Amino acid sequence: MIAIAPMQGMGLGADLGRPVLSQPQKAAIIVRLLVAEGANIPIASLPEEVQTALTEQIAQLRMIDRDTLAAVVEEFCDSLEAVGLSFPDGLDGALSMLEAHLSPPAASRLRRMAASSSRADPWERISGLAVEQILPVIEEESIEVAAVVLSKLSVSKAAELLSKLPGERARRIAYAVSLTGNVAPDTVRRIGQALFLQLDSVPAKEFDSGPVERVGAILNFSPANTRDEVLKGLEEDDATFAEQVRKAIFTFTNIPARIDARDIPKVLRSVDQAVLVKALAGATGANAKSAEFILSNISQRLATSIRDEIAGLGKVKEKDAEEAMSTIVAAIREMEANGEIFLVANDEEG
Repeated sequence: MIAIAPMQGMGLGADLGRPVLSQPQKAAIIVRLLVAEGANIPIASLPEEVQTALTEQIAQLRMIDRDTLAAVVEEFCDSLEAVGLSFPDGLDGALSMLEAHLSPPAASRLRRMAASSSRADPWERISGLAVEQILPVIEEESIEVAAVVLSKLSVSKAAELLSKLPGERARRIAYAVSLTGNVAPDTVRRIGQALFLQLDSVPAKEFDSGPVERVGAILNFSPANTRDEVLKGLEEDDATFAEQVRKAIFTFTNIPARIDARDIPKVLRSVDQAVLVKALAGATGANAKSAEFILSNISQRLATSIRDEIAGLGKVKEKDAEEAMSTIVAAIREMEANGEIFLVANDEEG
């Protein structure tokens, strides 16, 4: 939006015998002209008192001659051309521009200050939050407040939130939405401010992933004996957590169950063949099934060549074999993270 700022300069009409126009009147003329030209002016984003004053000025003006109109437009254009740099309007605008460059504590403090500002719209920020962040509010707040929240969100986001709620609560909230028609704007705004402050007060998380994923990732690259001992201890302390960690773990043993056979050639292209041969040569026990799975899903010529190398390599130290297997697992994890392959769900694994 072009800011209709006070235009400094001559008092139009002073040297032509016409009444001198005030700055608000000039702003009203510019807005009237833009509306007549079909411009989309977001006047609603201005403070209410400015909207009121602008509307009153337009209501008071009558006829403007062409010379006066041309002089107002010229002065307005000169004012715009003289602008070298513009800054965001208000704390909320400044925060939007700088938030990515601020420390989390400073950004949080400024968000709370902006939310309490009379000009800031808390619903804009709430609407930008992820469904997972808004869901606890819908689950814990009253039915009436939840209905207001859904009414202020986009249809798609509101539908996604509703789908994550128990049937009875979802039904009650959906019905309550039909009763929000008479809720006053000030009430909706206060609800938005309170909810935004509540959501913003949630402590920042140091870790991007959850404890299950972090423990699983650590055990992925731990020696088999260490992994088994840790899982056994976890099962004694917290069987549920241990089961979740077990499902999050991906090791060489899991390759037949978690890797699509068609992806094996792609995986091997990212692994040095000497590492592959060492891993397959040292694959015993449960890992032997993974070795055979790999060899069965590549060309017969390549499989024969690798089997010959395995036979020539002889016995591989357990430590060296585990390191080679970990290298293959790391390559698979990296390919998954880059979207090059997708792991098969392991819901049926123990």
